[in-house]
This record gives sequence, structure tokens and C-alpha cells, in this order.
Amino acid sequence: MTTHPTYDQLLDLPAYVEQPVPMPFEDMNGHLNVRHYLGIASEGLDESLVSLGIPQNWPISAGHACFSAEHHCTYLTELRTGDMMSARVRLLGRSDRAAHALVYLLDETHGQVSYVMEEIFLHIDMSTRRTAPWPEDVAANIDRRVAEDADLPFPASTSGCLALR
Repeated sequence: MTTHPTYDQLLDLPAYVEQPVPMPFEDMNGHLNVRHYLGIASEGLDESLVSLGIPQNWPISAGHACFSAEHHCTYLTELRTGDMMSARVRLLGRSDRAAHALVYLLDETHGQVSYVMEEIFLHIDMSTRRTAPWPEDVAANIDRRVAEDADLPFPASTSGCLALR
């Protein structure tokens, strides 16, 4: 059984996509629809990459992009309309053309971890739309963040089904 970090442990990570759950995102069960968990976590990951040299306009500004390759999603507690949420990101590793991350959606209203998205994402050269080695500056920034996140005082619990190749 995977043990995820606690809400309190994750509070030291920067918060991204801080917002209340909007009513249009609610499903018939009265909570955040499954498709929006992934979208919000993905937005949080995108925001966290800006400081590493991966701006959201990277495809237009530099001809590079990040494409998602694999996800593993774990739903722990429901988020309901009006609940405040945030995303926290932990980078786990990098290969020549890919990176591995955990994104946690926190329920700020109730002080709990709601969702965990584990993702492998790829560096893409948009001129060929194929994977390519990370630019040197971005690779160094990712490596720095991976090292910082490796020093967090709790384990990086993963699904075990995703890995860098």
C-alpha cells in the first residue's frame, strides 16, 4: 500500500493554481468531476516548470514543448464546490528526454490531500514533434529541483508503475 505525504508535510512546497472549486466543475455526485482533477494538477505542474526555464509559451517562443506520456491518478478525498485547493509539485528525476513528477492537489478548506497525479512528461522539439534532449539550461534546472526535492523530509511514494527509461 502506498503511503502519501500528509497535508502538513506538503505545505512547504510552493502552491500553484490556488483557487476554489468552481460550480461548473461539479459532477452529479456533488464533487469535482474526475476530468478536472487531472486538468488542475496538469496546470499546477505547468506553472511549476516556469521557474525552470519552461514558460507556458515555450512552443511559440523557443520551439520546445512538454508532452505528457503517462499518468497514474489516485483519488484520496473528494473536493466539493467552493473548497479551496492548490497543487504542490515534487520532481523525482530526469532522463535525457523525459522527467518524472508527483503533483498533489490539496484541499485547503479541510486540510487534507485530495489527489495525487504521478506523471512522466517528455521534452519535444516542435519542428519534428519528436522527443529531443532537454536544453542544457533546462536540464540543469530540473536536476537542481530534483536534488532539492530529494531532500524533503518525507519519502516520494510512487505508484511503482511509472519510471524513466
